[in-house]
Amino acid sequence: MRRFAVDMKAGGQLAGIEFGDPIKPFAAVWLHATGFNAMTYQSMLAPLGLRQRVAALDMRGHGRSTMPAKPGKMKTWNRYRDDVIEWLEKEAPHGVVLGGHSMGGTVALLVAGKRPDLVKGLVLADPVILSRTMYFWKHVFPPASWLVHRSPLAKNARKRRADFGSFREALESYSGRGAFQSWREPFLADYLLDGIDRADHNSADSPDQTWRLLCAPKWEAATFRAQRNTPWAAMKKVRKHKIPITILRPNGSSVISPKVRAQIILLNQGLIMRGVRGVSHFLPMEAPYEVRDVLSAYIARLVERFTLEEDTHVARTLSAPRRRA
Repeated sequence: MRRFAVDMKAGGQLAGIEFGDPIKPFAAVWLHATGFNAMTYQSMLAPLGLRQRVAALDMRGHGRSTMPAKPGKMKTWNRYRDDVIEWLEKEAPHGVVLGGHSMGGTVALLVAGKRPDLVKGLVLADPVILSRTMYFWKHVFPPASWLVHRSPLAKNARKRRADFGSFREALESYSGRGAFQSWREPFLADYLLDGIDRADHNSADSPDQTWRLLCAPKWEAATFRAQRNTPWAAMKKVRKHKIPITILRPNGSSVISPKVRAQIILLNQGLIMRGVRGVSHFLPMEAPYEVRDVLSAYIARLVERFTLEEDTHVARTLSAPRRRA
């Protein structure tokens, strides 16, 4: 694994991690969910580096990226979209397989809608695609939409504990709790590697330490609230340009409702909607091989130009969490 940081027009740098031969062009790029970072998914992506060069990005206000992140100005995910486009123009102008989880999946779709020339295929893990009605009111009369569609995720994000006395304290506070209890190893530890950092100026071995979330709770909350997005228009562009797209969706607790799922399939009949059993919205952390297999297949078809008969799945190296008796 290698780290990188690219200077951006808005000021600061967009950071990320990459795998594979640095001489090769990028084959695939992964975008994280709200509040997470590129490192969170490194164990899922690392095996792909044995065949091609792949990357994951820390979006604005997340991980090691240092670009301006002002919550009061966050109304839409287009800011993330445009950051990714700028990075792709600099680092992968030939186009890549673009994937993402949750918010990152939606941003990947928005990127394809605006710059289809930069996207060879889309692999989206439970992307946030809401009803057309909700987006209509978000654009036409945001106050009414806010009253009807208040976000408990934004409310909870603002209340998140931001400071810890040590890395271990942060790890123990999350382990086995809430959404993290279903995560496989080593996703939680990887998330925290770039999710928190020392915020004090004491010596490295000082017992008096402060570790702080790199994604500020106010920025995370603002991202959850910023739903003036246009995924349906982007979906039409994807269909028009015949960009292959696979959506992995938990059969149970998906952010994509059954009604929206049916509408997506009707809009783009070439799309693959794959249901995954026994997982939640955090399916990349619970069944990483499901996502990795699709990314691998897209790389084989769209980058390496293999036939279906020539391609094989990447080895499943992650062990499942122990189940309670």
